[in-house]
Amino acid sequence: MNKEKSLLLEMLGSSPEMRIIDFFLDNKLFDFSKKEIIEETGMSKATFYKHWDRLEGFGIVKISRKFGKAKLYQINRGNPLVEELFRLEKQLITTAADRQEAPITVQHSV
Repeated sequence: MNKEKSLLLEMLGSSPEMRIIDFFLDNKLFDFSKKEIIEETGMSKATFYKHWDRLEGFGIVKISRKFGKAKLYQINRGNPLVEELFRLEKQLITTAADRQEAPITVQHSV
């Protein structure tokens, strides 16, 4: 698990739901089992399951494939809430990059 907080988590907080969403935003091309999500986010099973149903209920995550009883999940890119989260993440990255590129000016008193 990456120990460094993303810009999204810095701005919106690192609640369990946001940590799961952030994980999926960072891995938008892939799908994962619940076990993999728990391991990658570093949260306990109890915490994960306490918050998972809410994410599924809002349609933020969806089942992408099934292998026997196992289900794999991915972020639901067709959900308007997810689209807004992608836009917000992009804007945060752009703003942070612009701030790093801006020249630092030093004011001298005369």
